[in-house]
Amino acid sequence: MRFGTVRLGTPVVLAPMAGVTNPPFRRLCRESGEAGLDAGDVVPAANGELVGPSGLYVTEMITSRALVERTPVTMKMIEPDVGDPVRSIQLYGVDPATVAAAVRILVGEDRADHIDLNFGCPAPKVTRKGGGAALPWKRDLFEAIVQGAVVAAGDVPVTVKMRMGIDDAHMTYLDAGRIAKNAGVAAVALHARTAAQHYSGDARWEAISRLKNELGDDIPVLGNGDIWSAEDALEMMERTGCDGVVIGRGCQGRPWLFTDVVSAFHGRSVRVRPTLGEVAAAMQRHAELMSEHFEDELKGVRELRKHVAWYLKGYRVGGDSRHDLARVSSLEELTELLGALDLEQPFPDDAEGRRGRGGGEKTPRLPDGWLESPCLSQSERERIEAAELDVSGG
Repeated sequence: MRFGTVRLGTPVVLAPMAGVTNPPFRRLCRESGEAGLDAGDVVPAANGELVGPSGLYVTEMITSRALVERTPVTMKMIEPDVGDPVRSIQLYGVDPATVAAAVRILVGEDRADHIDLNFGCPAPKVTRKGGGAALPWKRDLFEAIVQGAVVAAGDVPVTVKMRMGIDDAHMTYLDAGRIAKNAGVAAVALHARTAAQHYSGDARWEAISRLKNELGDDIPVLGNGDIWSAEDALEMMERTGCDGVVIGRGCQGRPWLFTDVVSAFHGRSVRVRPTLGEVAAAMQRHAELMSEHFEDELKGVRELRKHVAWYLKGYRVGGDSRHDLARVSSLEELTELLGALDLEQPFPDDAEGRRGRGGGEKTPRLPDGWLESPCLSQSERERIEAAELDVSGG
């Protein structure tokens, strides 16, 4: 699969996840994906193209205003995963001029090989400003942002990630897909849920199929939502006709899911089923990589805390041990706590399946009057610009 000058040897993408897909986690996922490859799967680059043999591994969402302001937190967030052949960054923004300025920084300073635009985030703090999954409802604003980013990026491919719409009464994905295609994006990814669904219920894969049929073969369409196993990835490809898959919550606490998926896409049956000892080793390395990345051991192990429940899902680990691991404050303490577990435990049957928070449907938080028209009013345009200035810090 190709994104302009970028070629993916395997059509799989790590979804941007706030607070999760920092360089250490991306490295773990990429290395796991590479473990699913055989030597014959890797085709050398040609004609100046960049190749991601095991797929594409995208940063967490970067706020365009914060990037333009060069806040220290944001500049740290765009640091690449050491060894990744394709530097992929996702941008969020609500003002076309600011998004274009952020793209020019990334391209002009040679900081990215691929840029993804976020139109899928359902978080209230994003949608209440008119961003994320709320933004494609305003077609003129969506078009201006996408066109501006594509022009600013030049030869660097720009892609779009979006949801089906705000809710069932305000679907946007087919119109947004057509606008993105006409603007010259290199690919479109669809999380087959609405903003109202958040992460609840089932992803509606039939929407991915409709989008692919609408856009045709001129542009890749990637599917996202409810890929918990390699078999799910293969089924999505078969059922929807999509060109690739985007994996989000399914890899939380399971970077080795990329081994499974990459292996499956290359026709092999390799599946990683780690013992608790192997999971503990992965947790230890994850913490060490984050301590190194942040140049702060305490911050590194604190960042691991959110991953603990994901890593231990399905394994027999007592409440006291889980509690202590979720409060770990040093690498030495982590080593001791992990060493005290029953590390011989085999892979549990219920370790696969749904992960992360599901919850129920939620009424999306939107700017006042947002749904009254699919075009921006002058007052909304002024509020959008103010919202962009209001957001900083990555």
